[in-house]
Amino acid sequence: MSILYRSDAPRAAAWAHYFRKFAPDLDFRVWPDAGDLDDVEYLIAWQAPAEFIAKLPRLKVFFSSGAGVDHVDFSALPEHVPIVRMVEPGIIDGMVEYVSLGVLALHRDFFDYQAAKAAGVWNPLEVPPASSRTIGVMGMGALGRAVLERLASYGFDLRGWNRSLRVMDGVESFAGPDQLQPFLAGCDVLICLLPLTPATKGILNRELFSLLPVGAALINVGRGPHLVDADLLEALDAGQLSRAILDVTEPEPLSAEHPFWAHPRVFLTPHVASMTQPESAAPILLENVRRHQRGEPLKDVIDRSRGY
Repeated sequence: MSILYRSDAPRAAAWAHYFRKFAPDLDFRVWPDAGDLDDVEYLIAWQAPAEFIAKLPRLKVFFSSGAGVDHVDFSALPEHVPIVRMVEPGIIDGMVEYVSLGVLALHRDFFDYQAAKAAGVWNPLEVPPASSRTIGVMGMGALGRAVLERLASYGFDLRGWNRSLRVMDGVESFAGPDQLQPFLAGCDVLICLLPLTPATKGILNRELFSLLPVGAALINVGRGPHLVDADLLEALDAGQLSRAILDVTEPEPLSAEHPFWAHPRVFLTPHVASMTQPESAAPILLENVRRHQRGEPLKDVIDRSRGY
């Protein structure tokens, strides 16, 4: 029984070491040393081309090596092949760290102090209590809930918006298109943690920004196509938004000429908010393989009709 890993090359050795140690009965292969593809039954991958998938006639399960599955061509995978997204502590912890850093930097005016330092200006700003800031999270899945739980520890006023209603202690919850406007109306910082689907592509646009309080900030850690770049620049230049922290863009990397690079109110990172950690991900994935071998339901299988 063979498992093929076709993902982040620098971490391949850690994955292979874990499977050799804890699952010696499984033939764990690392691309491009894949051997006979006819033997591959489990694939761990990121952006596997359709023509490659077609060469795996015995494929039983497709495991995404990341939390999202928007990189997967559903049409290339037969309907009987379940698509499993990665839900593991390393991804969650990394996202919580990144978003907490962004929210706290905005709350405590670090970006303003950075600009003041460059200008040689000593200008202490008022320090408001965390309870005076309302933080809104779009997407209340595993990552969104973990982010909200951590932000609650700082005392922020919290609200969450999801396709269907998710209830959390200490969080004002909103759901569906009809409740998007009242959700946005109170958000001083908006965090996008939505899955990328046809319904959410371009959701961070001019209309949405106009529904936020004047001077609100945006943190996009979802996917680049969630954002309409020109609309963000317009909102920043008009003062409707004060700042944007972007870990994802479309495309990745951005062209050298893209205006985000030079814009003083855009902070960019190269899709590093959260990464799969082999030490915590491999045991979870192996347990899912064992469940499949025992004929038990797999965990974290996505709904193809929803796209997540």
